[in-house]
Amino acid sequence: MTPSRRLAKNRNPAVISIPMSSPTARASRPFHIMTKPIGPLCNLDCEYCFYLEKEVLYPEKSNFRMSDEVLENYVRTYIEAQPVNEVNFAWQGGEPTLLGVKFFRKVVELQKKYGEGRQISNAFQTNGTLLNDEWGEFLHESGFLVGISIDGPARLHDRYRVDKGGKPTFDKVMQGVGLLKKHKVEFNTLTVVNRANSRHPLEVYRFLKKIGSGFIQFIPLVERSVEPGSDTGLDLAPPPDPEKKNRHILVTSWSVRADDYGEFLVKIFDEWVRKDVGKTFVQIFDVTLGNWTGMGGGLCVFSEKCGLGLALEHNGDLYSCDHYVYPKFKLGNIMNLGLGSMVDSDFQRKFGNDKSDTLPKYCRECEVRFACHGECPKHRFIRTPDGEPGLNYLCAAYKKFFKHVGPAMNTMGQLLQNKRPPSMIMDKGSRLDC
Repeated sequence: MTPSRRLAKNRNPAVISIPMSSPTARASRPFHIMTKPIGPLCNLDCEYCFYLEKEVLYPEKSNFRMSDEVLENYVRTYIEAQPVNEVNFAWQGGEPTLLGVKFFRKVVELQKKYGEGRQISNAFQTNGTLLNDEWGEFLHESGFLVGISIDGPARLHDRYRVDKGGKPTFDKVMQGVGLLKKHKVEFNTLTVVNRANSRHPLEVYRFLKKIGSGFIQFIPLVERSVEPGSDTGLDLAPPPDPEKKNRHILVTSWSVRADDYGEFLVKIFDEWVRKDVGKTFVQIFDVTLGNWTGMGGGLCVFSEKCGLGLALEHNGDLYSCDHYVYPKFKLGNIMNLGLGSMVDSDFQRKFGNDKSDTLPKYCRECEVRFACHGECPKHRFIRTPDGEPGLNYLCAAYKKFFKHVGPAMNTMGQLLQNKRPPSMIMDKGSRLDC
């Protein structure tokens, strides 16, 4: 991340307006918020990070720490606005450990104060480099689920994930993993699949299993550079606008290639389905089985519609999505608008419906649409074979993957239908003996 990216002048486009409603009004649907209590600040300088440059949106800020006032209001209203009994808080960044343990002890105190009998849980995404014994003790006693960001073994992880001095970070991350194990903190891993590690699928997968990750999340990295002459002050292009012609398709040098990502998923799946079903949980495989059996996968990118996974910045600004933190998609601020009203606003509902409403004909007629649903709209910036805009950059990857796993998904689905565990697929390969 270059200094110019972080310090560029904000153009301050207009923000949409939502009618005022009661701050305690419940939303009509369960929703989830990715909370950024330290904004975009991080102790690392990962070359591919899309969020570091969000400092541009707050040019007057020198302190991105969420204030006690905003924090208390957020905890209270997030609990009150949920129409279900289970409430999950997700803390991310930037790097949330920069706030220190004291901040999150305050979080737990507030959750107890306003919980009112709700079942409350916390998920915490970190690069792991600042973890110490104090963190380990707190995370264990508070029952936080920790996500560790790691991109594979050292030579692959350190390709893009470096510190402010450009130095590798793998050893510090592994120290953090060791500390979590020492304090018996439940953790999973998030791996960004990029131009480098996508070419080494089994090396990445086996490494993650080796370090003890029982739940593996793969995130394909797809970013575009801004068009030449852009005056946004940002280096990365915003998501495509479905109502405009989006001609700019210059992806960054670190973005995964579609063919590589498809092969990455297929290679790992083939090993997983032979050895690891029921032992190692790979998010995209679980979600695919859910969609295959009609039970739903519960992941926004493979759902028919979206709009229920929002992002909250350090000062209380609420945005439509973590990948749509741009002024156009700012719904308001929790200090003067109700969470329920923002989630249920016409703007946010349209945002969620656009995912299915703007699919090109090529996608609507696709045989694996039920499993993909066009994936994330952020990635829909190429054209279909017949020239229609709005095709997902990763379309070829998902077509290859979903067609490849079809027979195994059918077998596991039949096992479930017969009240048998999907892991039985490993007993006799792809043959089902009921």
